[in-house]
Amino acid sequence: MAELRILIADDHEVVRSGISGMLNRQEGWTVCAEATNGREAVRLAEKLQPDVVVMDIAMPELNGIDATRQIRKALPNVKILVFTMHDAERLVQEVFQAGADGYVLKSDAGKHLITAVTSVAEGRHFFSTKVGQLIFEGFLRSGAAEKHDDAPDGMGLTARERETIQLLAEGRSNKEVASILGISVKTAETHRAAIMRKLALATFSDLVRYAIRNKIIEA
Repeated sequence: MAELRILIADDHEVVRSGISGMLNRQEGWTVCAEATNGREAVRLAEKLQPDVVVMDIAMPELNGIDATRQIRKALPNVKILVFTMHDAERLVQEVFQAGADGYVLKSDAGKHLITAVTSVAEGRHFFSTKVGQLIFEGFLRSGAAEKHDDAPDGMGLTARERETIQLLAEGRSNKEVASILGISVKTAETHRAAIMRKLALATFSDLVRYAIRNKIIEA
């Protein structure tokens, strides 16, 4: 393949190092930057405009799904390969709805990572075998059953509200949320109130449990 510039986003240094070594060994491929959280991934992607972003899901400050949404909006031509240990069907659906081009499980890195990066760089979708099975089973269920009111958690939340959930669940105060997102404290408080109302959450502990259950943060 011709020259390929890759951005890696993962909060674990050992994982980043392993991926970087694997990708840099490919002729013409260069890891141009590494990000330790989703917000940094968005910033570096906008600055460097890599060909491919290899993106973890569970990261601090901004998770990989919301980072994918933001990169896809700002840089529609950049290819995004989600690289994660999580394989829940709802998560797979959210990843592709966010605009990802591929989904590889970390357990399959040795077998599939190089092929996956090549595929998305060439404009094709790629997903691990188990992920493909989840997608197929979900397709069968959606065609065989009527749609019930058990829509994915978070339906109706804005992108800014999803960011607010993660920061609050990580223990940030309203003032810290406002500073990180570049909004007023009053707006941060408004987002928090809207989140609690939309998700029917009664306490902060409920919000944290929601964030853990939906892989927005890790327990």
